[in-house]
Amino acid sequence: MNRPETTPLSVVRSARISPNMQRITLHGEGLNNFPAECEGSYIKLLFSQRGSTDLSTLTSSERPVMRTYTISRFDRSAQTINVDFVRHETCDLQCGFAGRWAVNAKAGDTINVAGPGNSSYLNTDADWYFMVADMTSLPALSAKLRTLDARSKGYAVIKIIEQADIQHIAIPSNMQVIWTTDDNSLLSHVTSLPWLDGDISVWVACEFDMMRAMRNYFRSDKNVPKDNIYISSYWKKGVSEDGHKIIKREDATL
Repeated sequence: MNRPETTPLSVVRSARISPNMQRITLHGEGLNNFPAECEGSYIKLLFSQRGSTDLSTLTSSERPVMRTYTISRFDRSAQTINVDFVRHETCDLQCGFAGRWAVNAKAGDTINVAGPGNSSYLNTDADWYFMVADMTSLPALSAKLRTLDARSKGYAVIKIIEQADIQHIAIPSNMQVIWTTDDNSLLSHVTSLPWLDGDISVWVACEFDMMRAMRNYFRSDKNVPKDNIYISSYWKKGVSEDGHKIIKREDATL
């Protein structure tokens, strides 16, 4: 059975950057092959069927279990990437591989990754921006914000678990950042903000059910053109990544 091409990496450092976010810095010569603009792109962390990072334990008929995360920073000269993990209780062994690995990772540990995949789309030919994220997509949002022109304006609404999870992120001075800890307030924050003049570019990445509510708001209520909008779910409450992929495929056909 064909397996994905992988890049072996080693842990340089692991730091708890907020109560609910762990940052792992990974190093490897294979990162020289990553594109220069890969911040915000996704990689797949590879595990055995039992959650080990040692893929030599896989039989010829087994594929590795893959978990998707975002490159938050890339340093080609140092051959390192930063990957941020939300610290949370896992629902079972299968969906908890990456989270448990990140919490326990220490310098010298090794892991294989596949990718990077393409960075999520953002239409920069717009007059203003409306961006929405939760903690799973905060690394991707932060990378997108760093690509904006200094004169860019609009909103970035971010759902965090607690106030201490607020991070310093680089953002144009005319972009307003709204942090919220209320599970029920993300949509209400978004829908209550004044609509600005001109063409809008929308970027949304969050939990599946919230994503669908956001999609209905921006596409149906606000009639944002398809080419000016990116909306994706990064996870679904109570469902493993494998189950989430199935749900996303089904939703795409609706």
